[in-house]
Amino acid sequence: MTPAELLLDAFGRIAEGGCAVVEGLEPDELTHRVGPDANSISWLVWHLTRIQDDHVAEVAGTEQVWTEQGFDARFHFPFDTAATGYGHTREEAGRVRASAGLLAAYLTAVHERSVAFLKTVTEADLDRVVDERWDPPVTLGVRLVSVTGDGLQHLGQAKYVRGLLAR
Repeated sequence: MTPAELLLDAFGRIAEGGCAVVEGLEPDELTHRVGPDANSISWLVWHLTRIQDDHVAEVAGTEQVWTEQGFDARFHFPFDTAATGYGHTREEAGRVRASAGLLAAYLTAVHERSVAFLKTVTEADLDRVVDERWDPPVTLGVRLVSVTGDGLQHLGQAKYVRGLLAR
């Protein structure tokens, strides 16, 4: 298995799981919060998708799907276009309301863009420094593992919340 194949498998699990976790849910189910500071399924799936979109676009040198394909306008959120959910207050997290179809469409579009980039990644590329703001500097490999880890954690949280819904 090549590094690209490994990454494609991991990112594929996020896309497949994210679409499945929102499938068939009504708006009140997508925005259900198990506590006042808890995140909803809607926020979790939107956020994991925004992080993937933001981070992969940066390392690939492309525009984010969020703006390029007009998802920022389609979601109608009262946030800055660059917002990814990182650092959101409980009030801001509560404003993330979207249909299952729109969440799945955005995740699918981001996944397709990620796949196009990941297919080009070689073993040597993984050592390329992509962010010097950290000590040690962040390599492409570390950034992609970070995106995968974050995505899988938030997907697990969304699946947990879905499991608590009375259906």
